[in-house]
Amino acid sequence: MKKKIVYVAMAGDIIHPGHINILKIAKKKGFVIVGLLTDNAVRSYKGKTFMLFEDRKKVLMSIKYVDKVIAQKKLDYTDNLTKLKPNFVIHGKDWRTGVQASTRLKVIKTLRAWSGILIEPNYTKKISSTKIRKKYYESKKH
Repeated sequence: MKKKIVYVAMAGDIIHPGHINILKIAKKKGFVIVGLLTDNAVRSYKGKTFMLFEDRKKVLMSIKYVDKVIAQKKLDYTDNLTKLKPNFVIHGKDWRTGVQASTRLKVIKTLRAWSGILIEPNYTKKISSTKIRKKYYESKKH
């Protein structure tokens, strides 16, 4: 039987336990492909990255739950999903509201074309790269 393809998109700029949790869940489902947002894609909604794309890719490739890393050029997953036709897309529930809510709806619609499934594990509480970034920049003000 052919291994299932699992797609996980992320900025991967500040890897934290929440990311590892998502990747571990993804690995249990099959072959994990991370759609790593390019520097421009991250900039479009989070601001400047701490690490450049190639460095973020090296970090992700060193994680045992990741099988492959490809570029995701936009916040919109459609191009990569259409090419890969993954069996599963995994993303924490945090994207149900806010800047990524419309992206989520597009993912659901795109997956329908080949009966792909969106899996949304509970968000890892009290940690997010956005919170870490905010804390870092606030510490630089003093």
